[in-house]
Amino acid sequence: MSDTVVLRAGATPCAPSLVLRPWRVDDVSALVSAYRDPVLRRWTSSAVESEADAVRWVRVQRRGWAAGNRFSFAVLEEQPDAGQGQLVANLVLKEVTPGKPAAEVGYWTAAHARGRSVAPRALDALTTWAFNTFGAGGLKRLDLLHQVDNSASCRVAHKSGYAFDRFLPATPPAFPLDGHLHTRHRDAS
Repeated sequence: MSDTVVLRAGATPCAPSLVLRPWRVDDVSALVSAYRDPVLRRWTSSAVESEADAVRWVRVQRRGWAAGNRFSFAVLEEQPDAGQGQLVANLVLKEVTPGKPAAEVGYWTAAHARGRSVAPRALDALTTWAFNTFGAGGLKRLDLLHQVDNSASCRVAHKSGYAFDRFLPATPPAFPLDGHLHTRHRDAS
C-alpha cells in the first residue's frame, strides 16, 4: 500500500500544491535539516541529529506502513518543472486498528515553511484519505493532541475543522505539559 499512496493538497494564490507520500531513505538529508530547528525539536518526541538517526526514523515509518497501523507522510511542495520539491512537513495517522472508532493525527512543519498554511492543507488531505480508507473498517473520529502552550498547533486544528474537545492532563515524559484534545468526526468531513 505505501508505495501507491500519494495525496495532494491544492495550490493557493501564495503557495504551490503539496504532495504527501510515504517517507523514503532518500529523504534523510532533508529530514536532518528540518530537525536542526529548535522549535521543531521542542514539539517532537523523536531525536534526529544525524543521518544514521534519520535512516532509523524513516525505517520506523516504513514499518508502520507495513504493519498497517501508522501511516507517515513526507509533505513536499510540488514544483511544476521538477515534480516533487522541497520537504515542508511531516504528517502521520497513527493508532489505526480495524474496528476501533478513533485514530490520532500528528504533524510538524519545517521552519522555512511555517506561516504558509502547509499544515492545514496537508492535514485536510490526510483527514479525507483516512476517513475514505478506514471509515468502512469503523473509523469515525480523528484525534489531534497538542500541548496547551503550542498555539500554532491549536490554530492548525481549528483551520482544519478539528474542534476543541477538552483539556488533557500532562502525562510525562511523552506529554510533559497539559494539553488540548481536538477531534474531527467522519460525518463532519
